[in-house]
Amino acid sequence: MSGAATPPLFISFEGPEGAGKSTQMARLAARLTQAGIGHITTREPGGTPLGMRVREVVLDPSLSINPLPEFLLYSASRAQLVRDVIRPSLDRGEVVLCDRYADSSLAYQGFGRGLDSDLLVDLTREVTGGLTPDLTVLLDLDPALGLARAASRGQPDRLERADLAFHVRVRAGFRALVTRDPARFLVLNATRDAEALAEEVWQVVQERLAGEAG
Repeated sequence: MSGAATPPLFISFEGPEGAGKSTQMARLAARLTQAGIGHITTREPGGTPLGMRVREVVLDPSLSINPLPEFLLYSASRAQLVRDVIRPSLDRGEVVLCDRYADSSLAYQGFGRGLDSDLLVDLTREVTGGLTPDLTVLLDLDPALGLARAASRGQPDRLERADLAFHVRVRAGFRALVTRDPARFLVLNATRDAEALAEEVWQVVQERLAGEAG
């Protein structure tokens, strides 16, 4: 997609189940289109043929997957996505919008499943070549409310079927990640009006683009 000359920017959207990540990412993509700013949208797991196969496996409610294999499946999808989609797009000077990225693995498989966070960080660095988002939009939401929202969409997937305690740990994980790297995160209350959230995201993205250009 061609558009106005802007510096490349990698933006991820994170949050618990039902937080509205996909909605906010779509709204930002629409604003970028209106502004004539070249961008792509992708997601994790997914975004490549391999990623879509991995997505089918990790979200399949009929499967029981141990935590480490689960993390490795996500990592395989992530490695392919970085190589085939994210890095080439950034090299072309585009804005990349990604629905989930490595923070999800640290929150879900680290805090949620109890895997060693140092191991996850080291492996993630290897599979991504150290690629980290320039901005991460974290939509924070009470897990019980998020699961209720997710359930209203239809048949829950494997992660949505995990118990509430798991999702409480995941939320705590995201908050801990913010504490470690506060400059990268924009934390938003996902119970707020969707349009108001979209406006705040857009303002911050404009500031980041201007800052990178400067």
